Amino acid sequence: MKEGPDIAQIGALIGDPARANMLTALMDGRALTATELAAAGGITVQTASTHLSKLEAGGLLTQRKQGRHRYFTLADDTVGKLLENIMGFAATRGHLRHRPGPKEPALRKARICYDHLAGDYGVRMLDSLIAAGAISSIDDSLRLTENGETHLASIGIDVTVLRSTRRPLCRSCLDWSERRAHLAGSLGKALLSSFFDKGWARRMEDSRSILFTSEGERRFLALFPLEASRTDKAWDHAEA
Repeated sequence: MKEGPDIAQIGALIGDPARANMLTALMDGRALTATELAAAGGITVQTASTHLSKLEAGGLLTQRKQGRHRYFTLADDTVGKLLENIMGFAATRGHLRHRPGPKEPALRKARICYDHLAGDYGVRMLDSLIAAGAISSIDDSLRLTENGETHLASIGIDVTVLRSTRRPLCRSCLDWSERRAHLAGSLGKALLSSFFDKGWARRMEDSRSILFTSEGERRFLALFPLEASRTDKAWDHAEA
């Protein structure tokens, strides 16, 4: 008798191409209807409903009703982490889908990974925080330092509120395009939300890509310049 977690069941749920495409479409944190997910999966709405029922029963999706419509989202951020890690693993093994077009560079530059920043800018942000001593990194474990908490307060991030949630404050997430870590957890979510709130960036329609304004990009690059000395200076002059 075999015991323990059934990874074959999860693998089978994600492994179907249509279901994989629908799950990927939900990686930007939005809630989508069965019709929208059917389009993402390249299948009929009736077939999509069957797939969605399986994904929900498997604990990968959840749904809520609003009026006559049903909206589906990833069950929680751990599902988003699982999918991003699988994408990263697939990329390192050369399993890539090549769809050249104008969206590809934008997707690699900055995109949303469930609810936090990924892509080149996501990796840059984490590297800069580590260089500034705001976050300490040991292997894949991340920890916010006392210095980091002070720095984040200077741009309006209340770490005390973030610590009150059950969600991990800092978490490393493997970036599939950069093949390095970006920042997830409640802190990663709070930072991305602040960029949206400040008007530095916005989501691109029908894409996981995040588009920074020219002013937003200037401020982002100044705040996260990678080098330790420049990073310290940027935090000293940060505006909330």
